[in-house]
Amino acid sequence: MKTPLSLKLTPQPVLNALGLLLSSSILSISSLAAAETSPQELKEVEVTAEKESDTKPVKGYQAKRSTTATRTDSELVDVPQAITVITRDFIQDQSMQSIADAVRYVPGVQAAQGEGNRDQLVLRGNQTTGDLFVDGLRDDIQTYRDLYNTDRIEVLKGANGMIFGRGGAGGVVNRVSKKAGWDPVRDISVSYGSFEHRRIAADYGQGLSDELAFRLNAVYENSNSYRDGVELRRYGITPTFTIRPGDKTQIELSAEYFKDERIADRGVPAQATRTGTLTTSNADFNRRPYKIGDYDQFFGNAKLSPTEIETVAFNGAISHAFDNGVQVKNSTRLAFYDKFYQNVFANSPVSTNGQLSLAAYRDETKRENLINQTDITYDLKTGAIAHKLLGGVEINVQDTRNNRTAPSNTADDNGTFVSNLSAQSPFGTPLNFNRLVRNQQSDFTVMGVYLQDQIVFNPQWQAVVGLRHDHIDTDFTNLVSNQKINVSNNLLSPRAGLIFKPSDNSSIYASYSTSYVPRAGDQLIGLTVTAASFKPEKFVNKEIGVKWDILPSLALSAALFELERENVQVANPNNATQQILVDGQETKGIELGLSGKVTDQWQVMGAFTLQEGEITKQQGAGNGAILAGSDLTLTPTRTFSLWNKYQINEMWAVALGMVSRSEMYAALPTASQSTLLPGYTRFDAAIFAKISPKWDAQINIENLTNKDYALYAHNNNNISPGAPLNARATLNYHF
Repeated sequence: MKTPLSLKLTPQPVLNALGLLLSSSILSISSLAAAETSPQELKEVEVTAEKESDTKPVKGYQAKRSTTATRTDSELVDVPQAITVITRDFIQDQSMQSIADAVRYVPGVQAAQGEGNRDQLVLRGNQTTGDLFVDGLRDDIQTYRDLYNTDRIEVLKGANGMIFGRGGAGGVVNRVSKKAGWDPVRDISVSYGSFEHRRIAADYGQGLSDELAFRLNAVYENSNSYRDGVELRRYGITPTFTIRPGDKTQIELSAEYFKDERIADRGVPAQATRTGTLTTSNADFNRRPYKIGDYDQFFGNAKLSPTEIETVAFNGAISHAFDNGVQVKNSTRLAFYDKFYQNVFANSPVSTNGQLSLAAYRDETKRENLINQTDITYDLKTGAIAHKLLGGVEINVQDTRNNRTAPSNTADDNGTFVSNLSAQSPFGTPLNFNRLVRNQQSDFTVMGVYLQDQIVFNPQWQAVVGLRHDHIDTDFTNLVSNQKINVSNNLLSPRAGLIFKPSDNSSIYASYSTSYVPRAGDQLIGLTVTAASFKPEKFVNKEIGVKWDILPSLALSAALFELERENVQVANPNNATQQILVDGQETKGIELGLSGKVTDQWQVMGAFTLQEGEITKQQGAGNGAILAGSDLTLTPTRTFSLWNKYQINEMWAVALGMVSRSEMYAALPTASQSTLLPGYTRFDAAIFAKISPKWDAQINIENLTNKDYALYAHNNNNISPGAPLNARATLNYHF
């Protein structure tokens, strides 16, 4: 933040200058000329300001601006949409290492289990693995993302089709990468913690010349878990270059290699006994997680549940400002993903005699993504009205190959068999994953064109209007049955928002937006494919909200929303390996967010959500029916989180946090399948020490009261227990 200007002037010269000005109005030109022959000498004016960093653009817990929400550099208070920014300082203070860690403090967003092999989120009641972006470009492989090369995370809620094209339904999560700049960066971080957590990360960067800057980020982690047999090994490296051949041109180039190896942990099953009584709504007739206090027991076989994901990506962006006011930016991302996971997991509740069904399969996916996006912006005025125009083109080519095999001694797609819970080994004979269950390929091409206008009518009234057209071609081939389907879609995604500004630091807005999710890639995995199943999902978001910078360093936001969804793809309650289409669902709610400094010593980050999500039309009949009014999966009525950090003195700081949610369903409830995850409240803490200008350390403690709780789930019988009391120490060296 720039400091106020400092003018060093002595009083006497100022009075003399005023006297000269007064005399000039009554004296003749000759007198003025005489006065000019003996001018008063003023002391030099000194202007002081803090230099803005090009390697750490956001400091503290509060971000003021974003280029993601509108693809233009805009203040968040002027964007008619709920946005939460998880800054680098907050990521470090919480010792976050995953997307799931970050969204704990984002209103309206929950993490899901993702079968223990990928990031999966629930945004305003909508589950997604595809609405993840990096630097505004799609990053939609089913994988885990580390935060070693992330400067901040921007979470935009509501339908975002106009900006992001396909997807962006309940919202999007965009990682902003660390950039190479001319401010030196020399950091090494080492951490060790409970359950043999071991991690080292390095961040090095500097200017190599006036035109060229370099930065390198790297990470290595080798950790175990509070879950028996579960371990994690990951490593990644990202070199980045920034080139400035002139004042108006900038080129950014980067590459990443990242590999994640772990055990696919699908948690614990439900218990067979139920609570409550059967009603037409099923709301009081539920199973509970099995012995959630036994958080370490692995159901299935950990050694036979490895997952490995390899990412190779290349990114480039060039921007140029022309003399006529036109600015052009072209961005390209080429990414290759290679993934397999094999898992043996619970596929039924635990019966009263200690038996349950286990399932096993191996899944492999290869994907190539090529994305090129061009944005053109121009500022103009029509009379007293100011416009910031944005026009753009996006081309996306995505090729996906997926196959699944199950053990040869099983019959269904899940590879299901019965095991005794108390048995030393759940297998009478070794498993051979040699029965082909699925083999399919999808080639997906998108051509998107969009236009947006940010309008300033006067200091109080603004508007954002935009429209996007996407032409989408999907070629799907079932390589087992030789079934081929070719589908084309033409989709229009409008966006409109009206903003009223009572003051420069506050706004009241109303907005409307739509988005579509066509069937491609992950949307086709597990779906019984017919021509009708390619009909895209449609999302309509209506929202009103308030944004207010209570203090220059403290921001408060509130949003009241209604999100409607049509042609919904959900898990089949009667077959966990299949997806079915449901006519519609709706989520309504209110979100509150707070971030920044309350005082110079006290920083906060808080989120509160009150929401209701339900299926709007019945799907199916009998015990397997999904009834109208059924609660949405992993959509609690209430969530609350608050993190407080207090700087005691220059050396010491402490923090205390709370994460709380109400109960939620593990999957869409039916008469035959419904598991309720109880609500919980968890407390976390941290201690920070600034040992010297080069050394600092912190200790993060999670679950201070050693609470037993269910964290999240994938379905009714794959439920992740929360971690018990644990701690992690981190030592940082700045050289």
